[in-house]
Amino acid sequence: MTKIAIITGSTRPGRNNDAVARWIYSIATTREDAQFEIIDIADLGLPLLDEPVPPSFGQYTNEHTLRWAATIAAFDGFVFVTPEYNHSTSAALKNAIDFLYAEWNNKAAGFVGYGSMGGARAIEHLRGIMAELQVATVRNQVMLSLFTDFEDFSVFKPAPFQEESVNPMLDQVIAWSNALAALRNPAAV
Repeated sequence: MTKIAIITGSTRPGRNNDAVARWIYSIATTREDAQFEIIDIADLGLPLLDEPVPPSFGQYTNEHTLRWAATIAAFDGFVFVTPEYNHSTSAALKNAIDFLYAEWNNKAAGFVGYGSMGGARAIEHLRGIMAELQVATVRNQVMLSLFTDFEDFSVFKPAPFQEESVNPMLDQVIAWSNALAALRNPAAV
């Protein structure tokens, strides 16, 4: 069965990210066409990128990188849950992404953003990053506003209509993940 990781994009104390990721997960697990798992980058303990060789060479030397690589390699696609900080994604998420290369290749990704503009600028930056990593990004995305989907900017309470945008995004992530399977494992075709 297709495996999709829902990856948190923040490590800040008191972050909203965990609640948003759990909300996506609660919707996703009602489906029967894929398996979903939350990957919390706060649990990884990754330092700032400390590998001596660029990730595209696949010569990882640190135990934390090897564990992270094994985790990402096990998935067919991803849903990135990103805050928008200063018109971009978080440094913590960018750092976690930058540790790896081949483990991301030929997979699909969807995005859930939140911020004053629904995380739109963070998502756009992630699209460019994913293109470099040979990840196909899907059109549908979930954009949550700090003004309408969070009480006092800190308690996640999504507007009822927001749930309607989650499954179309997941539909695309699963479809593209399945379509790219032949590139990930050509011997199985």
